[in-house]
Amino acid sequence: MHICLEMVISYFFLFAVFVVGLGEGQNGCDEFPCGSLGPAIRFPFRLNSQSYHCGYPGFNLSCTDRNETVLQLPISVKFFVKNIDYKSQVIEVYDPDHCFPRQLHTLNLASSPFQILKQNFQYDFALFNCSSTEEQSRYAISCLSGPSHEVRAFPSYNDDISDLPIASCKKKYNLRSISHGVVFGYDNINLQLKWSGPKCRHCEEKGKGCRLKNNSNESETECFTKHAKDVLAKLKITGIIFGSLLLVLAVFALYRVYTYDKAEKENQAKIKLFLEDYKNFKPTRYSYADIKRITNQFTEKLGEGAYGMVFKGKLSNEIYVAVKMILNSTTKENGEEFINEVGTIGRIHHVNVVRLVGFCADGFRRALVYEFLPYSLEKFISSADTKTLFLGWNKLQDIAIGIAKGIDYLHQGCDQQIIHFDIKPHNVLLDENFNSKISDFGLAKLCSKDQSAVSMATARGTMGYIAPEVFSRNFGNVSYKSDVYSFGILLLEVVGGKKNVENKMESTSQIYFPEWIYNFLEQKEDLRVLIEDDEDAKIAKKLAIVGLWCIQWHPISRPSMKVVTQMLEGENELSMPPNPFASTNPTRMNANMLARGRLKQKLDVISEQE
Repeated sequence: MHICLEMVISYFFLFAVFVVGLGEGQNGCDEFPCGSLGPAIRFPFRLNSQSYHCGYPGFNLSCTDRNETVLQLPISVKFFVKNIDYKSQVIEVYDPDHCFPRQLHTLNLASSPFQILKQNFQYDFALFNCSSTEEQSRYAISCLSGPSHEVRAFPSYNDDISDLPIASCKKKYNLRSISHGVVFGYDNINLQLKWSGPKCRHCEEKGKGCRLKNNSNESETECFTKHAKDVLAKLKITGIIFGSLLLVLAVFALYRVYTYDKAEKENQAKIKLFLEDYKNFKPTRYSYADIKRITNQFTEKLGEGAYGMVFKGKLSNEIYVAVKMILNSTTKENGEEFINEVGTIGRIHHVNVVRLVGFCADGFRRALVYEFLPYSLEKFISSADTKTLFLGWNKLQDIAIGIAKGIDYLHQGCDQQIIHFDIKPHNVLLDENFNSKISDFGLAKLCSKDQSAVSMATARGTMGYIAPEVFSRNFGNVSYKSDVYSFGILLLEVVGGKKNVENKMESTSQIYFPEWIYNFLEQKEDLRVLIEDDEDAKIAKKLAIVGLWCIQWHPISRPSMKVVTQMLEGENELSMPPNPFASTNPTRMNANMLARGRLKQKLDVISEQE
């Protein structure tokens, strides 16, 4: 709000100075070209070597040692003048280096009397710096390119970004409303600027310069008086417009104060500060228009969660992404989740952690752009169609090892320890080869590696996967061991092939599934009762024992993820952990009864499917 008001006042001040300046000039300057072949220089232009009163502010020209005419524009932009058409009020300029894009990047005509002349076939261009060794692109700008890189300009009408090797290109800047010839340096194509500044309204134009009527003192006074009246009339109109604009801005400010509460303002300020600090990070920042183009207007929906919807997108012919649109992002919670996810995963580079390609923070529209992974682990362990979706025990073991390595990297491999707080099958994604990657860092928390406990105001995570100490400090302090507990529940789900949310006992004839696994193994029952193949039974038993070690009620009794990885990769038989379900009146169940029940179907071995 304050920025907008300051901009309006600045523009008004510049406009007022310009209008007042219309009365400062003295007509009657002779032509003064730079050399015999240069364009004629007369009112309203003036040379820097001439008297200040000849011409008007903003129309300064200068001559070089080679008698070339130079026009100085904001900010520190110099063009050479080829021709001046005083009748059409058009000045034609050229770049001696034949590289307009280099100077147009810094050109700012807001406070100048000149504007780029509107013509046909003018477009907006986005310039990218590409480290490419391929043949020169048809979009290349040769004057900005070098031996090891190529600068390419993509016009706004080209919606197909398949020509852009997105992995080797980085956006530089935009050019607005420029013709093809100017951007790509076509021969004999110059830039034309239009000015709408002072004319000799009360004077007559003669062969040389702008001269006063009858060339008498009386005519000069009459000319000045009429011109002064015009200036005052312009100032009056400008004052009315400026006053009306101030009134509109005041009403708008009151509306903002009335409609947005303190929490929303703090959230916006927090995100703005974060993005300022984050702008040099590697993930690309996209506009909302970019997001719509990448997702083809949000055509293919992949899923929907508590914080928004996920769409499939396309950066090029071979690069697909998953775009997570964050809904209701004006709330404090979702604003913090956005910062958490971008700030946390943007620093992570690991084969078992999903990669953040970019993000969007365009007003209240926010999105996260990830590498696209076609599957989630939940689909393969919770589906009713286990006959066609079961991956096989070797692949499940590989997936479990990959998840363990990813979590261990979060705990020990980064500069700061990252606790995920939401490890579950839904947040484990699989690529085409079923390699596992951890995703969704909205609930993650950063802390020092030597920090033994984490302070939290409220519990975070998904019911069924949350460690006991997150609910009650009677079980111990919240730490990275909370992720170990969630991973243990995930392993037991992999073994049992059923969702943890169904683990409540419905009657005395049923039992909490992880407890049944423990009882089954404690009674020396072999998983070959459920799985016919001996090697598959060994893998299932290993996964079950590691899972039981991970879900010990007290954090100090759980292994670290590094130890968990070693247990999963080792060949030695693992010892049984202490019983985490021991109670004064334990509920037990004969393992053979369940072995003949519905779990047998879920543990049948079938061939691995894509």
